[in-house]
Amino acid sequence: MTTIETLSERLAAARRDHQTLDALPAELTPVDANAAYTIQHDILQRIDAQIGGWKIGAKSASGPIQGAPLPDHDIYRDGVNLRRDAFTPLGLELEIAFRFGRRFEPASEPYSEAEVHAGIESMGTTIEIVASRFAAWPNVDKLAQLADLQNNGALILGEFIPYREDFPFEAPSLRFSFKGEDVVRATPANPCGDPRRLLTWLVNHCAVERGLAVTPDMVITTGSYTGMFFPQSAGTAHGRIEGFAPISVTLY
Repeated sequence: MTTIETLSERLAAARRDHQTLDALPAELTPVDANAAYTIQHDILQRIDAQIGGWKIGAKSASGPIQGAPLPDHDIYRDGVNLRRDAFTPLGLELEIAFRFGRRFEPASEPYSEAEVHAGIESMGTTIEIVASRFAAWPNVDKLAQLADLQNNGALILGEFIPYREDFPFEAPSLRFSFKGEDVVRATPANPCGDPRRLLTWLVNHCAVERGLAVTPDMVITTGSYTGMFFPQSAGTAHGRIEGFAPISVTLY
């Protein structure tokens, strides 16, 4: 078994069994981003999951973009009840996601930003549950975190609405609460700037680099506006981004 296969199997088993792994041996650390992306797709195969969507993000308005496929059986509808002990460390983020109205087929040449943006059909609010399969998180090699589906635990989908090009994507008005208390500690903003800039990277990452189609059924969530909140008890998180329907998830 190769090092990629070994890490893929360990991460898949940890995700399936809701367990965490001890210290990552140096020889199993992904050597580069391409190895990490290969592991992502190997994990989905090992847990018998299809690609239900993607998470993408960047730490600044001009910084590099990364992403991960989301297992279809870890995507839930608004109002779902989920067990707290299924996720470690369990962080909550309020995000905006997009869907396309067309397929972007595998291609040898990259799609343009104009073509990608013209394909956006709808948008909606999501709550991402952040979780890691590494016990030492966040003190874990960044490529190992990327391989671990970029720390995704689950994604909750709100109601989608028709795409609005004029929406204030960089800093929308919003509220995010847990058990009725506001958990937003700073001015809401996405660190990547306008999250639509991430979409062209995703389409070309899939279609050109990985030979994968991006399809209208895939939901693409684009990073937190609220930082990360770590609930210490059971309760319900409520999110509302102005212009969108409210969204909630209950942890028990």
